[in-house]
Amino acid sequence: MKKLFLMGRSEAGKTSLAQVMKGEALHYQKTQYTFAEEDMIDTPGEYAESKQVGVGLACFSFESDVVALVCAADEPFTIFTTNCNAFLNRPLIGIITKIDSPYANVPMVRQWLENANCERIFLINNVTGEGLDQLRDYLEGEPEKITLEEAKARQRLGLRDWDENTAFSTFSV
Repeated sequence: MKKLFLMGRSEAGKTSLAQVMKGEALHYQKTQYTFAEEDMIDTPGEYAESKQVGVGLACFSFESDVVALVCAADEPFTIFTTNCNAFLNRPLIGIITKIDSPYANVPMVRQWLENANCERIFLINNVTGEGLDQLRDYLEGEPEKITLEEAKARQRLGLRDWDENTAFSTFSV
């Protein structure tokens, strides 16, 4: 399974998502520090909300295979800028939580994540489990392992190894 890196505002549902992905019962637990497990990295919302420590998220993202921007469907604003994937060398996905909230505005939050250049967007209900199967299917399988030389050659060409239309099996360094 690909290692998932979760980042987003406080109370966006990152830790709840991590709990439900592991099959645990939902219980409120404030994330006080970056918590890394075998297949997931959960971060405090304050990291994404503060410029002083936000840069650290970029460093943590290098330990993952997929980076997820997590936004609650009832958030009044976004902290993610347009094209915020520029600092990443990992696939960027969006996860919209709390889709059952009476204040949910899924189309607006979807637009924020599309503007941030998320390649795929998942709608998740942490309570009922709706949408979790699609996310799990996306994360299935092992990421492709490449050498440092291959990565540098791809970077010089502006290629991303997760682009579906690019065949790297015939790629030569």
